[in-house]
Amino acid sequence: MRIPISDVTPECGRAEIAGWVHEVRDLGGLTFLLIRDRTGIIQVTIVKKKAPAEVLEAVKAVSRESVVRVAGTVKAIDKAPGGRELNPETFAIVSVAESPLPLDVVEKVPADLDTRLDARFLDVRKPRVAAVFKVRSTVTSATYDFLSQRGFFNIATPKVVAAATEGGTELFPIAYFEKEAFLNQSPQLYKQMMMAAGFEKVFEVGPIFRAEEHNTVRHLNEATSIDVEVSFADHNDVMVLLEDLVRHLYAAVDERCSDAIADLGVEFEVPKTPFPRLPYAEAIEIAAARIDEPIAYGDDLGTVSEKAIGEEMGEHYFITDWPTEIKPYYAMPYEDDPAICKAFDMMHPRMELSSGAQRVHQHDLLVEQIAAKGLNPDGFEFYLKPFRYGMPPHAGWGMGMERLIMTMLGLQNIREAVLFPRDRHRVVP
Repeated sequence: MRIPISDVTPECGRAEIAGWVHEVRDLGGLTFLLIRDRTGIIQVTIVKKKAPAEVLEAVKAVSRESVVRVAGTVKAIDKAPGGRELNPETFAIVSVAESPLPLDVVEKVPADLDTRLDARFLDVRKPRVAAVFKVRSTVTSATYDFLSQRGFFNIATPKVVAAATEGGTELFPIAYFEKEAFLNQSPQLYKQMMMAAGFEKVFEVGPIFRAEEHNTVRHLNEATSIDVEVSFADHNDVMVLLEDLVRHLYAAVDERCSDAIADLGVEFEVPKTPFPRLPYAEAIEIAAARIDEPIAYGDDLGTVSEKAIGEEMGEHYFITDWPTEIKPYYAMPYEDDPAICKAFDMMHPRMELSSGAQRVHQHDLLVEQIAAKGLNPDGFEFYLKPFRYGMPPHAGWGMGMERLIMTMLGLQNIREAVLFPRDRHRVVP
């Protein structure tokens, strides 16, 4: 019976493995193959004078990245990967890989990102690339564990909608029978409606779609968002929840993904909490003092400003107390100063990871703020209706999965954190 390569030890005596031919080296009387599965790599050594004839024939015909099944004896060899090698008694080619390969899985010949993404199925065979998705899988499962243990309901909101979450034109229209419809840019409106349903604590990990014509290393048009909404909570409560989750996710990766971190060769450190709270007014002052571009109170923070502030802060942090006019209509203004709202962004020194706020839960104030943004409240009737029938105070946030992974692992391009990225130029594979 086949066993994972990571479980093969000299103590096994004999083992059967299956995987991909990572590398082939023919040294005359000896042939060395490195066989890889998702758990690791093992050296298979063929002594040509001793190996069965059928093994020699198969090895002669095999190509790199072919799928093979090998069985034989296991010996301790200090210089071999993992300190052991397999001497085959049987060697079967299950599936032959064509040559040449679209890219070099061993990475002796570098490939640019577009080439890698065009052959993504092959690219992720590289241990270094696969490590990113081992980490992402751990982050996803740890998110579910953390929030479920805290009493959150996992919900699924529609991805086909009739209205924009925040207005504007950054939506992908779709043909939906005789109606106009769009791909949803956020679960925001629906998770708020679940507060009126009495669920009190909900979360969703799912896709969001933004029709923004970006072409940067940190923007995608289809992304994954981790979204949370909590009743009877304010912005401070959900900031604590968010920083606790981020620390928990880093700790889970640190505990469960040491092999992946080693493959990536990154310095990994679990962030300390609480994260600093930086009022927007102070953030603007930091940016104005450090950048050449003009910036004033009331401006949104662009890439250059975020970078300057991040260099000053040097760790995860929150920007709080934003001007009401530049945040969405559902952000709750302060009672004693309505020009400022109870909104926040959670930042990594490199970029924004999350935005959130205490939400407006009063129907009339919400209608007033929708209109103040130049939007028609009639277009939000499905959303506004629950606010007339007992909506509790509530707060929440959304965090980008890809940006979290990108900053966690020091990736240079957000597309490296997605199996099959979608941007303004790429819709295949």
